[in-house]
Amino acid sequence: MTLTPEQTKAVSEWVAAGDNLYAVQKKLSEQFKVSMTYMDVRFLVDDLNLQLKDTAPKVDATDVSKAPAPKAAPEKKGIIEKAKEKLGLAPAEEEALPPEDDVPAAATGVSVTVDKVNLNPAAMASGTVTFPGGVTGKWIVDLQGRPGLVEVSKPGYRPSTAEAQAFMQELSAALQQY
Repeated sequence: MTLTPEQTKAVSEWVAAGDNLYAVQKKLSEQFKVSMTYMDVRFLVDDLNLQLKDTAPKVDATDVSKAPAPKAAPEKKGIIEKAKEKLGLAPAEEEALPPEDDVPAAATGVSVTVDKVNLNPAAMASGTVTFPGGVTGKWIVDLQGRPGLVEVSKPGYRPSTAEAQAFMQELSAALQQY
């Protein structure tokens, strides 16, 4: 598409003022009723030998002291934290508990096994868990990485805080072997 000299001058002014390709495309459409694709605008700017202004400040890569500080990534919840939420462990309960290393899984009597073949299409992994007192259940880790109990031998059974922690530790250890 060929632009008139007036339109070409306007595009040059917009780019010189710091407009990006999208802004130039939008202004061409609104002011001159010229419909161009983003790529066409890119080619137009190249054909006119115009330089787009970089909005990001240039940093001297040789001088580390001038580099901007990296942004902290938002904290993501791990499988243990998600499971604690799912099992109803509130943060206040967690603070009152001893650190996880102080609660050995063997002392709580929780054992976890992982199925060799997972037949549940809604799960990444599955297996069984045995809680103290002989209560058993089936667990899954769903496609979003959330663990959960799907079948428990005793209706309404909720593991204690220590049992839930031991279950998560055993589950984590069992899954790390695969």
